Amino acid sequence: MSSQSVLASARYGKDLVRVFRVVREGSWHHVVEYNVKVLLEGNIETSYTEADNSVVVTTDAMKNITYYLAKISPHILSPERFALHLGTHMVSKYAHIHKSFVTVEKLRWSRIPVGAEGQEQPHPHAFVRDGADKRTVEVEIDASAGKDKIVAKVSSGIADLLVLKSTGSAFTGYIRDEYTTLREVDDRVFSTSVDLKYTFAPFAISAPTDAKGLDFPAPSQDTPGGVWDGEIVAERVRTATLEIFALDESASVQATLYKMAQRVIAENADVQTVTYNLPNKHYIPVDMKYIGVDNTTPSKAEVFVPVAAPSGLISATISRKQG
Repeated sequence: MSSQSVLASARYGKDLVRVFRVVREGSWHHVVEYNVKVLLEGNIETSYTEADNSVVVTTDAMKNITYYLAKISPHILSPERFALHLGTHMVSKYAHIHKSFVTVEKLRWSRIPVGAEGQEQPHPHAFVRDGADKRTVEVEIDASAGKDKIVAKVSSGIADLLVLKSTGSAFTGYIRDEYTTLREVDDRVFSTSVDLKYTFAPFAISAPTDAKGLDFPAPSQDTPGGVWDGEIVAERVRTATLEIFALDESASVQATLYKMAQRVIAENADVQTVTYNLPNKHYIPVDMKYIGVDNTTPSKAEVFVPVAAPSGLISATISRKQG
């Protein structure tokens, strides 16, 4: 075999572990549905370089641990806390595993309102998928410095949040040269599929105290805007994104994006960075001049063709100012 190559890095694991959990509090039920990915790093290089499987934690075991913790973890209803619990267990159980990477995608389920109009109440155990957007959580658990010196990094976010407004958006004043065919508009349809990630400051995790490494002593409370406050932060971030999108008299996608991120950082004390990816969803007015109908003047444009590609893509990361 060639001596000119070296294994620079390696991680492996299980992807697309689908988990649905019902938590019963008498007749009042909670449900969560997750797609989970687990990756491991550590002293596993010989499985690649020497075909030595004795260092391999099987991906089947990773899947089964995920299901088992989904059953016993008191943190299952919070994707941040559940991911931290799962990742911490992985590095605590296996001496040669030094890092774990857990990604959780949470699908939307909301209670169905029932009752007379104006007096609706959320049903205790009936739910509806009320949107295609998903909450996302990415956790890195690092025990490289020792099993009693675990450090966690957490990023959360939203994916596939499709939004549109039919006015309140313009795009003018950009560079015009021989390659520019785009017309300036002071009123246009603005639509995008929001993909955002917000990252918390790294923090220490207490090592499990039980022999099997299943204990996870998460605090019951956290400062507002912190990772243990994940459900409230997620709702705050979603609300900020939607409200800024709706209310901003947008001069550009870039300008609106920046206002969204500013509010997320201002409202959540432990969020360090916010990254938005906002692809344009184009709606092109149909030209009806051939039959004497004006459908291209912005104030008269009412019939559009949705165009999937090509698409503009606006992206930026906004960080908390230090000092």
